[in-house]
Amino acid sequence: MGTAFGTFGELLQGVLPEQDGDFLVTLPVARWTRATFRPDPHMSEVVVRPARKRKALQLARTIVEQTPRPTGGVLTVSSVIPEGKGLASSSADLVATARAVGRALGIAMPATRIERLLAGIEPTDGVLYPGIVAFHHRSVRLRAVLGSLPAMTVVGIDEGGAVDTVDFNRIPKPFTTADRHEYARLLDRLTRAVRSRDLAEVGRVATRSALMNQSLRHKRSLERMRDVCREVGGLGVAVGHSGTTLGVLLDAADPACTHRATAAARACTELAGSVSVYRTLSFPDAHSPEPSLAVPA
Repeated sequence: MGTAFGTFGELLQGVLPEQDGDFLVTLPVARWTRATFRPDPHMSEVVVRPARKRKALQLARTIVEQTPRPTGGVLTVSSVIPEGKGLASSSADLVATARAVGRALGIAMPATRIERLLAGIEPTDGVLYPGIVAFHHRSVRLRAVLGSLPAMTVVGIDEGGAVDTVDFNRIPKPFTTADRHEYARLLDRLTRAVRSRDLAEVGRVATRSALMNQSLRHKRSLERMRDVCREVGGLGVAVGHSGTTLGVLLDAADPACTHRATAAARACTELAGSVSVYRTLSFPDAHSPEPSLAVPA
């Protein structure tokens, strides 16, 4: 068995001035994918359930074919992460699959190996690393482990529809040189904010990133969500930059968090009808460059 968490969009996503500048900063949440692989030497190939998880199947077959004694088997992928919404569902499927197949076949699956495997399939979120990380999603490469944050509550809405990650990443980025330099400054600010556990600054950076992304993937509800955030005393607004979700960030340790979340959910219901509440994950060992395969509590 292997598991991987999802994200609520990203705290920050854009393009830096350097070559291979496309990057994102993850926002891990307590939504999971679980993959189970059962090798069966009597089967001629690997199959996946449900059948629509074709990318997970492609990855499993690639790993199996690299072993000295390839085998057939059944890969089962189960997830509570909505698909096509910018919540890293596909990335979580792939990471969980790599871990499950590796464990079943006795193959070590450090993060660097998973990166190489995933690079041949699609742009990938940084969910293979515990903690908040800056990640080059198009080249599937870790930039930096930023650390961990106190838990936040995210009151989120979905504007509807679905976005294909591969298709989205083929879109030319409209960002100017000035934009790229602003993204570099935002990444510096966010890095310092995570290290100092400054949730207010995290919220400001997330909101600015959401606004800058409007030229690439417009969210019709963003301004109203910013109004909701101000009305309830939230930290900021996070979005699925390549998806359809928006959420108000709240400090889970705030004694008024339940009241604020209830007020935000009530206001969000008027926008989208359906509202989901998420809790972000914290990782005590998030500064380690190479994570263990243990599942965070």
